Amino acid sequence: MPEAPELLEQVIEQPITITGNKPQKVNLLGMDLPHLKAFFTEIGEKPFRAVQILKWIHQFGVDNFDDMSNVSQALRQRLSDIAEIRAPQVVLEQKASDGTTKWLMRLDGGNSIETVFIPEDNRGTLCVSSQVGCALDCSFCSTARQGFNRNLSSAEIIAQLWTANKMLNERIPKTEASPNKNSQNETRRAITNVVLMGMGEPLLNFDNVVQAVHLMVDDNAYGLSKRRVTISTVGVIPALKRLREECDVSLALSLHAPNDAIREKIVPLNKKYPIKELLDACRYYFSGDTKKKQFTIEYVMLAGINDSTRNAHELARLLRKLPCKINLIPFNPFPESDYVSSRMQVIKQFRDILQKAGYVTMIRKTRGEDIDAACGQLAGKVKDKSRRVNSDKS
Repeated sequence: MPEAPELLEQVIEQPITITGNKPQKVNLLGMDLPHLKAFFTEIGEKPFRAVQILKWIHQFGVDNFDDMSNVSQALRQRLSDIAEIRAPQVVLEQKASDGTTKWLMRLDGGNSIETVFIPEDNRGTLCVSSQVGCALDCSFCSTARQGFNRNLSSAEIIAQLWTANKMLNERIPKTEASPNKNSQNETRRAITNVVLMGMGEPLLNFDNVVQAVHLMVDDNAYGLSKRRVTISTVGVIPALKRLREECDVSLALSLHAPNDAIREKIVPLNKKYPIKELLDACRYYFSGDTKKKQFTIEYVMLAGINDSTRNAHELARLLRKLPCKINLIPFNPFPESDYVSSRMQVIKQFRDILQKAGYVTMIRKTRGEDIDAACGQLAGKVKDKSRRVNSDKS
């Protein structure tokens, strides 16, 4: 079985190919503003067309060029001939007893991914996938058990927000809507936050993730605040350093252990990027930028593995002087898992130690567990190319 650091090197862009005699149309769904301007310049059109099309696609959810009323008929016809706005097909929608909704989306090539919407009183959070499966093999995560197939394209990433936005907004009364108003008016917005915490490691699909995030925060698209878009990472250090220069959004670090000995057992990537180097990279990410207040430490609570009072005190010392808050996550079980969640009494004791040490520490409320939509439970359908799944079963 290949180690996670070896699998790390195998993760490359794998474009979708469509066979047939007709030339493949360009999917505009995943293009951010610079890429869309380049597209229109290449076909001999004025760059301002990019803003028009961006608004139609992402603010109004339009996928038919004929519906773009302020675009000339000639250009609409030309776009219909050479381009498309195509999202993965939703093949299953499940709603949990707590209101959480999960969608299974079918991709080209027979793979599927899962996307989750978590409603709360004052916000709605969409959990987005970035890869088909995951190459990193974290032992407490259901996605890792599926193996790895490929990176998602920028269109497939932003399509999760585009699709969920359309479906949810259609269910909101439109009494406040107006044809002359932005359909993403804050009073009608169902999705207020996006977290890239679904299937896959976002920083191993860096370019496509960043392009999709640019669309999320673009005022001509979804207009989300940079503080309301979060990229979660196990800690791919070179990409984390690059992220600082290219994409100013919130950061969540999946740490899950207070020392290398424990972390290497549950997060194999730690053998390549140990904790000290990882936290130094986080310090660099925040250096010289007063706007980035703090990042989130994600810590899954595994009974008998990383949940002792000694572990809590060690974690408090480890994170000293880092601008972070801590999110304690009760482990959510999945088939063939070897772990058990820490008891709530243990989790609260762990939290209390961290709070006394001065850290803002929260216990994540489990959502969507009855439809396998909770943290660490997303699986989808993955045609594994990592050779990990079969070797695990042999």
